[in-house]
Amino acid sequence: MAKCQKCGPGYPTPLDAMKGPREELLYLPCIYRNTGTEAPDYLATVDVDPKSPYYSQVIHRLPMPNMKDELHHSGWNTCSSCFGDSTKSRTKLILPSLISSRIYVVDVASEPRAPKLHKVVEPTEVMSKCDLACLHTSHCLASGEVMISALGDAKGNAKGGFVLLDGETFEVKGTWQKPGGAARMGYDFWYQPRHNVMISTEWAAPNVFKNGFNPADVKAGLYGSQLHVWDWQRRELIQTLQMQDGLIPLEIRFLHNPDASQGFVGCALSSNIQRFYKNEGGKWEIEKVIQVPSKKVEGWMLPDMPGLITDILLSLDDRFLYFSNWIHGDVRQYDISDPQRPRLAGQIFLGGSIVQGGPVRVLQDEELNCQPEPLVVKGKKVQGGPQMIQLSLDGRRLYVTTSLYSAWDKQFYPDLIREGSVMLQVDVNTEKGGLKLNPNFLVDFGKEPLGPALAHELRYPGGDCSSDIWL
Repeated sequence: MAKCQKCGPGYPTPLDAMKGPREELLYLPCIYRNTGTEAPDYLATVDVDPKSPYYSQVIHRLPMPNMKDELHHSGWNTCSSCFGDSTKSRTKLILPSLISSRIYVVDVASEPRAPKLHKVVEPTEVMSKCDLACLHTSHCLASGEVMISALGDAKGNAKGGFVLLDGETFEVKGTWQKPGGAARMGYDFWYQPRHNVMISTEWAAPNVFKNGFNPADVKAGLYGSQLHVWDWQRRELIQTLQMQDGLIPLEIRFLHNPDASQGFVGCALSSNIQRFYKNEGGKWEIEKVIQVPSKKVEGWMLPDMPGLITDILLSLDDRFLYFSNWIHGDVRQYDISDPQRPRLAGQIFLGGSIVQGGPVRVLQDEELNCQPEPLVVKGKKVQGGPQMIQLSLDGRRLYVTTSLYSAWDKQFYPDLIREGSVMLQVDVNTEKGGLKLNPNFLVDFGKEPLGPALAHELRYPGGDCSSDIWL
């Protein structure tokens, strides 16, 4: 990078990004909504430098000025998609709110170890200009703009549209899609400009999921089961893929190689990974490539317990796929050298609903001979299951948090609300595959000054494999 004096943010290619510096700081939103603590959500800064005396500690907390926002995911004002533009720099973290629909813009450049609030975009501006609400994924575009997916309208009905922000002023410009062109539901999205395509996913209407999970809503068809394919330049929906055995497709990732015309989506409730790809005729198709079998159980809300795949990642060299089973409690690593035939390379249990000594008894299990033991790290029993995951640029360290969404945390893991979530770190074998817990790393959000908090998605100041897109 020293040779490139006039380059913009990020890295020229994904493989160059793998050679970037080791992460020293992590930013992640912490949530108090639904916990009983009457305090605003906040952005935590965590020291992850092993040489630092503050290693694996929260070193700064930036509270938001409002209550009950439900901070969730985050993104950047600019990323590697603007690498060729020397006028751009990665200085602001974008924090959309899932419930309040506010957007917070945080300055992380002035003092990286002590971020400060730069701007608040109020929900009235989002709703009046876009008729959208309940904001989720934020991606920066090569135009310098910021694009944020929405799950609904102002009344909590399903609506899969996209809010466009000016990348300098952060004012709402309007919707990315053409008027009247929203998808039926929304959640995550990823774009691949060389194929003039963006693909988005579905969770459910905010009114359906916001207070908890009701299995009857699945039978009623109120949860997502489709992928939406968009013409990137024309900003139009051009194809809708009805997934076979693909319920609640959440996180979606194209391969990082900008020439690639394929990627993966994690289907939460059906607990499988599906590969999407462009066929010879230029249309898009999907096929299931990984299935996590359900377990026959008693002592749980249903007799068949799904893994519930809630987050997926691809290493920057497109060699490994990682995902979390929030209910079963394991993180998996698959070799995707052959994307049509992923091969299990590593697996580790980090809590979950089937640990020994808990209320659930497994009656039939296609994969395990016995229920895993509870996880204790540095004297702390881990509550909840592995949820958000983030990989280091070099692919050797995986960071994991345990909260999904406050209302679902409260329903599935009540002890998580009482004792707070954690951040863990897993060492990755990038040669042969394999996952091993780092026993010296623990961030216990149960010991936060205002009470136990729910920590969510993780970001490094220099970008990562789930925020940066290459052109």
